[in-house]
Amino acid sequence: MVVELISVGTEILLGNIVNTNAAYLAEQCAGLGLSCYYQSVVGDNAERLQGTLQMALERSDIVILGGGLGPTQDDLTKEVTAKVLGLKLVEDGHSRERIKEYMETRGLDVTENNWKQALAPEGAIIIDNENGTAPGMIIEKDGKHVILLPGPPGEMRPMFEKSIFPYLSELQPGVIYSKTVKVCGVGESIAETMIKDMIAAQSNPTIATYAKTGEVHLRVTAKAESEKEARKLVKPVVKELKGRFGNSIYTTDTEVTLEKSVVDLLTANGLTVSTAESCTGGLLSARLINVPGASEVFKAGYVSYSNKTKRKLFGVKRNSLEKYGAVSEVVAKEMAKGAAILSKADVVVSVTGIAGPDGGSEEKPVGLVYIGCQVRGESVVKEYHFKGNRNKIREASVSAALGLMRECILQYCSNVMFAE
Repeated sequence: MVVELISVGTEILLGNIVNTNAAYLAEQCAGLGLSCYYQSVVGDNAERLQGTLQMALERSDIVILGGGLGPTQDDLTKEVTAKVLGLKLVEDGHSRERIKEYMETRGLDVTENNWKQALAPEGAIIIDNENGTAPGMIIEKDGKHVILLPGPPGEMRPMFEKSIFPYLSELQPGVIYSKTVKVCGVGESIAETMIKDMIAAQSNPTIATYAKTGEVHLRVTAKAESEKEARKLVKPVVKELKGRFGNSIYTTDTEVTLEKSVVDLLTANGLTVSTAESCTGGLLSARLINVPGASEVFKAGYVSYSNKTKRKLFGVKRNSLEKYGAVSEVVAKEMAKGAAILSKADVVVSVTGIAGPDGGSEEKPVGLVYIGCQVRGESVVKEYHFKGNRNKIREASVSAALGLMRECILQYCSNVMFAE
């Protein structure tokens, strides 16, 4: 079946907010095996929304509209949908009661325009909103399925996962099962080249690559009559990917992030960690600390921007700074060594670089970053060249640091086992 996404809201068109809903819905629909050929963004304009919805219904089986279900006059999604489908808007008593209860329990007055949210196209399936006042709706007519969802992600996502995902699953014959293989330290182009033959030969299961900051996710999806059969189809493909990417794969669990895999690795091996950051300004330690249970392994996070602080805090040599500069392999190594002495952590990662937009030169351009990792006295420093704006360079540096940390821990543990 073909699904089409329509995001409603002038604020999205103007770039005032990032359209994360469309990315989320597209990924969810792909996981369900639905084909998505078109996505649209329409402002709060009845005429343009009407034209967009009519076109979507002509070429797609399922149309999902997000946003425009609020209480104000410029919230037009329900009204336009009802008009296009030739349906009357009627009040849903259940929704009215839920809106009243939601407002009263929060000590808020119910204004007249709030009741607008209790209106629905006649015959619509009402989906309760457990995180807001605007209910979702499913309308079935002439073989088409129109789904209306609230715009705020905190309302839309829980509603989709609880009610819409199961509904769409029932529309698809058979079962769709996916497994995500997460890879770090390998670029998207290299990863795709490594599995070019597999992609060329794919039919069922299929392999889709998704580029993330410092990572590549490979989603293997199979369709079968039962989940058990679908799993059987996916298993050998995942096994082949593991054989090709080896230790670059940090998980096949969708819920596990790169930072969680690192914290789990530290915990499993009884190791502690500290960070010494310059250009990333604490982003690396924040990623680690965000993981539940990180307090068991995380000892300290140091942020040092000035050369004076690098010397005073980490014992970086004045000669090293003068001869090689703060952004250098030597300084990255000395930062890691100094932080290890200071915190007495088993593992220390240091980051020093030029995030821009200023400060670069022909010899040391913006995006040049050195990342050091010391594991119980053994040090490694790698040079990286990242592209993009300041934020992207900093985020890429953090992902690379996590990847290097993981690589060094695995190498250390392997050496220890070999020695034993």
